[in-house]
Amino acid sequence: MAMSEGFQAVFREKPEVMRAWLKADEVLAEHSALDPKTSELAYLAVLAALGLERGIAFHAAEAKQRGASRDEVISAVLVGLPAAGNRVIEAVAEALRPFDEENSGN
Repeated sequence: MAMSEGFQAVFREKPEVMRAWLKADEVLAEHSALDPKTSELAYLAVLAALGLERGIAFHAAEAKQRGASRDEVISAVLVGLPAAGNRVIEAVAEALRPFDEENSGN
């Protein structure tokens, strides 16, 4: 799963900013009490609740790579349903793309 065009543009135009961002992300991960799979699932829940669908397929693929199942990804996306409402339902299809693309041979 490739990075969004926006991330690619910032990497191209301002690589030092992206290096700083990635370093901050790395430090946060090093000091997190969450394992990498759980962290990706939690991040999916946040993206879905905020309605930020662009990063959902990328992070669902990351969660899958770290051992998350299809059902775990769906549950993570839907965890925000009571607070965020319908927007999380709209994110489910995007979160399943990495699973469905693998099954279709793409």
